[in-house]
Amino acid sequence: MSQEQPRRPSGQPQKQAASGEHGAVRYGDVFPKVSGGLAEKPVAPQDAATMQSAESLVLGQTLRGGPAAAMQSAATANERKGVVGHDQATDATAVQGVTVSETRVPGGRLVTEFVAGLAVGQYLARDDDATAGGRGAGSGGAARGGGGAAGMMVDTTKVTIGEALEATALAAGDEPVERSDAAAIQAAEARATGLDANVPGGLAAQAQSAAAANAWAARDQDKTTLGDVLADATAKLVADKPVESGDALRVAGAENRNKGDGTARPGGVAASLAAAARLNRDEAVWDQ
Repeated sequence: MSQEQPRRPSGQPQKQAASGEHGAVRYGDVFPKVSGGLAEKPVAPQDAATMQSAESLVLGQTLRGGPAAAMQSAATANERKGVVGHDQATDATAVQGVTVSETRVPGGRLVTEFVAGLAVGQYLARDDDATAGGRGAGSGGAARGGGGAAGMMVDTTKVTIGEALEATALAAGDEPVERSDAAAIQAAEARATGLDANVPGGLAAQAQSAAAANAWAARDQDKTTLGDVLADATAKLVADKPVESGDALRVAGAENRNKGDGTARPGGVAASLAAAARLNRDEAVWDQ
């Protein structure tokens, strides 16, 4: 993820009022209980994308009316005002990140969402609210079937590489596939399958073709997006496995090496696998 602070477009005043027609929508406006430096920071589009990715990993979807949705609305308003750019993230999320955690309680789980270590939302997800494809409250893991062409059995209490890739499709699905995305997807597929070569017609092959075509596409609307490639990623993988720290590190390295500025895309493939690895590690602690 980029660790640069969001830059205002040239011609914008260095400081704007916290409210009013031309003022930025800040974290303190969206989440009144947030205090300190975070409260004064404008909500950026990639902050919202990262939170969407984290929510989808835990809940199987973006929560309607939840923190990610609120951040998306604020970020859209800020982008329209020229306060932040579409690809920008604040230093709070780029450095300290966002987290969605869950704690088992009788009858369900208590879900808490954090930005830069500060809680921005908390709610109870009951067992009978769990939906197919979401994370089952009782198991603490994502509900999933056989998964993969070989019907490989996976630990259903953990987020898999395929599911992390699908989370990317939700969080950054409208973004055109770039060379760095293709490299990250190739690394993720290799970690999931254990194969050194690309699977013919697989995710990596599709991503590489998309990145090459996008480099020559004259219009953005003609470009293949991450959502086009990564939708139903679990079903497209010939094998799948729970995300581990080593998987996330390998994917992050591949993405960073192939990005011009050496940074991962906020809400992208590396970010989603990092969030999944962190969630899986926390699940292991809770299960002890």
